[in-house]
Amino acid sequence: MGVAAVVGIDIGTSSSKGVLVDLDGRVVRSATREHEVDRPRPGWVEMDAEIWWQEFVDLAQELLAPGDAHVVAVGVSGMGPCVLLTDDAGTPLRPAILYGVDVRSTPQIARLNERFGADEIMRRCGSALSTQAAGAKIAWVADAEPELFQSARRVFMPSSWLGFKLTDQYVLDQHSASQCTPLYDTDNRDWYRPWATQIAPDLVLPPLHWPGDVAGRVTAEAASVTGLPAGVPVIVGTIDAWSEAISVGAQGVGDLMLMYGTTMFLIHTVPTRLASPSLWGTVGALPGTRNLAGGMATSGAITAWLRELFGSPDYPQLLRLAELSGPGARGLLMLPYFAGERTPILDPDARGILAGLTVSHTRGDLYRAALEATGLGVRHNIETMEAAGGDIGRIVAVGGGTQGKLWTQIVSDITGRVQLIPSQTIGASYGAAFLAARTVRDVSIDEWNPIKEVREPRPEYAADYDELYGLYRQLYDGSKPVLHVLTARQTRLSAEPQPAALEEPCSEGVTP
Repeated sequence: MGVAAVVGIDIGTSSSKGVLVDLDGRVVRSATREHEVDRPRPGWVEMDAEIWWQEFVDLAQELLAPGDAHVVAVGVSGMGPCVLLTDDAGTPLRPAILYGVDVRSTPQIARLNERFGADEIMRRCGSALSTQAAGAKIAWVADAEPELFQSARRVFMPSSWLGFKLTDQYVLDQHSASQCTPLYDTDNRDWYRPWATQIAPDLVLPPLHWPGDVAGRVTAEAASVTGLPAGVPVIVGTIDAWSEAISVGAQGVGDLMLMYGTTMFLIHTVPTRLASPSLWGTVGALPGTRNLAGGMATSGAITAWLRELFGSPDYPQLLRLAELSGPGARGLLMLPYFAGERTPILDPDARGILAGLTVSHTRGDLYRAALEATGLGVRHNIETMEAAGGDIGRIVAVGGGTQGKLWTQIVSDITGRVQLIPSQTIGASYGAAFLAARTVRDVSIDEWNPIKEVREPRPEYAADYDELYGLYRQLYDGSKPVLHVLTARQTRLSAEPQPAALEEPCSEGVTP
């Protein structure tokens, strides 16, 4: 029968990841499927939900193929908050609209603020309306695609979609619901029906449970497709960043999780409800917990973009070049707002800037500037959290960006904060596996995933980075009007017919 183990699978922005973990926390096997999101227009980010299920099936089959483990529970998580609308049978009606990187709902945000009152939304929901809010995205579909919306009966996120496909149960976790502003009442921890019925009168909102609760059990049909045993429990699951925080034990009051991924995410656990117009006040992933959270729209997405522009060298090479560049990237400063920005500026029309560029700058300088831009954004978020009443005592880092020492070191140098790096930084899939294991055994994340490294800030760089941070804040404030005009031009141009690509080859000896 093999070793008793759990499966954890996460649907992320750029890939889906799965782990097979024994009940002592050891990773038996891992697997990944890379994918791309669709960007049909500037500011729109979508994905076909059938890809989520197919990648889950592929990952499960790969993890279980050797037959050396007996699966006793299944964990799921996924990017979010997303909006996948389906009919009553759960058949998707359109591609899912992704989280705050999709900024199409700006008009709906303005209208809902006017209808319900921005202050009242903040009071009842814990967060201001922003492009992160799933409720505003639902309102966009109602406005832009009314015929389709008339057929919509259910709403899913990646984790709840996987749970539905595995168990035939329609449920959502409390944390994900708390990011469905303005549909959720954060004090009562339930849907706020008076507003929900105005925004989506025909949607049947799912029953709410905690991420570690059992959503249901693997059906015979799902077992035949995935290779998972029929009848084993499947947890409700949650949004990937919160599963990442679980994976490294960053759930105590005062803890802050930094997630180094395609986007950067920050989750601070607070003793009582805190609210900030520049952050997201949410229900936590564990019963009784509260969070102040922030998220940058791009971080690893910028480094991946630069890598492609540079001809796809490997990341270790780029990190070596960035380290040679040194603090300050030889006079470069980047704004990381390449897909607008979420917290703390909440500006979907912001755009990226690379300032100070000369012909003498190198790939290493540009790559270093991108890493430093993330650190500067993290510092801005941390200062905003503490200004809102947060008290950060411990920072735990997780995600693919922790694999090389340089990026985490830069963030510690810029913020002046110590970061703890655990043994397993796989992230959300490992957190989902841990929650699944808790359904069959009393397990501890501190035993599963102890701290392995400590990243200390280097005081000799503090003055330089303080100056750079001041310039970072000035650069956005000073360039904001220009960036908004450029964003409007991009939107207008994207709606115009594009010229056909040149089909004739260039003349010999002429470089295109």
